[in-house]
Amino acid sequence: MNSAMLDAKFGIAICPGNGVIFLNMGIEVRYASFLETKKLLWLVASVFVMVLIIQYFGFPNVYVVPSLFSSIKGQVTFLDSFQSGNSSVSGNLTLASVLNTNASNIVHEGIAKTELSKTSDGTIEASNVTMIEDTEIEDKFLIQDLESNNLPTFESVGKNKSLSTLQVAHGSEFVVPTPNVTSENNFVLDKTDKNDIAHRVAKNETIDANPIPTTDAPLSTVLSPLTSSSQKQSSTDHSCLRNIPAVIERSDRARKIVPSISQMNYMLQQSQTSFCSMNPQWSSVVDQELLRAKDLIESAPLLQSEPGLYAPLFRNLSMFKRSYELMEQTLKIYIYAEGDRPIFHSGPLDGIYASEGWFIKLLQENKGFVTKNPKKAHLFYLPISFRLLKMTLYVPDSHNRTNIIQFLSNYVEMIAQKYRFWNRTGGADHFIVACHDWAPAATNEIMSNCIRSLCNADLRGGFQFGKDVSLPQPNIHLRTDPLAELGGKPAPKRRTLAFFAGHMHGYLRPILLKHWENRDPDMRIYGEITKASYLRKMKSSKFCICARGSQVNSPRVVEAIYYGCIPVILSDNYVPPLFETLNWESFAVFVQEKDIPNLKNILLSISDKKYKQMHGRVKRVQQHFLWHIKPSKYDVFHMILHSVWHNRVFGIRPR
Repeated sequence: MNSAMLDAKFGIAICPGNGVIFLNMGIEVRYASFLETKKLLWLVASVFVMVLIIQYFGFPNVYVVPSLFSSIKGQVTFLDSFQSGNSSVSGNLTLASVLNTNASNIVHEGIAKTELSKTSDGTIEASNVTMIEDTEIEDKFLIQDLESNNLPTFESVGKNKSLSTLQVAHGSEFVVPTPNVTSENNFVLDKTDKNDIAHRVAKNETIDANPIPTTDAPLSTVLSPLTSSSQKQSSTDHSCLRNIPAVIERSDRARKIVPSISQMNYMLQQSQTSFCSMNPQWSSVVDQELLRAKDLIESAPLLQSEPGLYAPLFRNLSMFKRSYELMEQTLKIYIYAEGDRPIFHSGPLDGIYASEGWFIKLLQENKGFVTKNPKKAHLFYLPISFRLLKMTLYVPDSHNRTNIIQFLSNYVEMIAQKYRFWNRTGGADHFIVACHDWAPAATNEIMSNCIRSLCNADLRGGFQFGKDVSLPQPNIHLRTDPLAELGGKPAPKRRTLAFFAGHMHGYLRPILLKHWENRDPDMRIYGEITKASYLRKMKSSKFCICARGSQVNSPRVVEAIYYGCIPVILSDNYVPPLFETLNWESFAVFVQEKDIPNLKNILLSISDKKYKQMHGRVKRVQQHFLWHIKPSKYDVFHMILHSVWHNRVFGIRPR
């Protein structure tokens, strides 16, 4: 026998001399490799389990797993980023965080699947829609409705028809998160409150027999720091927002606590000293121009009076005058050419949504503010008519707005991919002018960083002091002459104490009529009346009740000013128009909804001397709410533009 025998079957070397058995070297290597692989797998599994635990308990950066699997694509599809919660990259452009949505804001009970297709008559229909509340204002006896069966249907957002995500083709399908009208950014009165109010009205009881007192106590007891989606997405970029009490706390207790006008003034003041928009990704010459303008405005020389302006109407006449001058000298606006009519570049010129159309028309015709070079622009305008957006895309009786939200998402995505300017600031130097009721809910996520000029300026609906602007909402009767029927009786000839008439939209107006309709000859409170009677009574009354409808806003606020009637704003949480500029307490009365039973006593407490003073101020402030076919200095076109300019100037910070 050999001194060593090899057993090929078992791979064992036998050495007779010393009787030692050695493992084959190949077996040893494979065994060691197996052990290392096993250790590596355990390590990977442990890390993955830890990530899942972190996500489950909601620690910071909870969306780690989607981040791990995000993809880089040449053509970014908005739905991919919308559902993953992570930024998508197209070439060298990163879609700003405003395009992405924190899952806590968009994920509800499920996903609504809406299928859009063109019918034989050219309209758009939807199936499988999720029902949400339709709360649009429609004062049919006061407006000439723009509804028409001959309106063009939606084909595409931009002029670049190659962007398939911007088209609604036959049989195309969208899968989008279901809007939730009770979400944080679309706060509404809960059903128990509505039922309770209706129950008390039916029993002819007073509203809130033991109301929670509303004082001018420190707002820290009433309000919470602003919690917009932009903050949640980028706490480092928006760290300066944390101390701004711009959004009311979403608790049951806070529902019953309504900020007074003096508390709103405090909130505005806080926003002007604390608010700052998203830090730009790279510096620009226009940023330095805005910072210089801010310094000049803050150091404006003191003015006691100014020709063409009346000091008591303004919060600070000196700063307004200097800011307005700098706006005229400095401001340049770039208007995106993308988008087809009727949704883009046009809007209604009469009715209660006319502010959209007149602003689009006058800005596009303006050669002083508009620039063709986007590198010189301080602001970027998204020329959308939200009224025509609703009329074109909304499926009648569907009570669903998901396709409208998707349309806006696609439009913003296209702008972000095609231009670098949105990405530089996350949309903070972009603005919209929107008078339709749905605009806040439709833009709270998609355009959360943008400056939004909104008719529906609701503190509980996402309106942010320091960023958003309350848009005046007139009711234009004649598009060829927006100043038709202006004026009213002088103060001594106004015999009626208070007047209101309108449809019974919302929960508040039925309560107003329950208490005051046909109860007192001094209180002319009606339901629907004719247009002629409406105008006659408004022009001959001392105080005009501007009661909210389905939403906080009402065209009666501007109408009252047009007709020389002191507006009585009866709408909790409503921010009146041009609030950052005008001193509304000098020419208007604010009454909280709970005080409807005491409405007459509140108005009678205003002395005749005070009334005449306020009436004179209403006539003086009128010039700032007028639409002219050719814009005039200090008119409503310039005042809206100034408010947007003001918020951009005071919201910017150096890089």
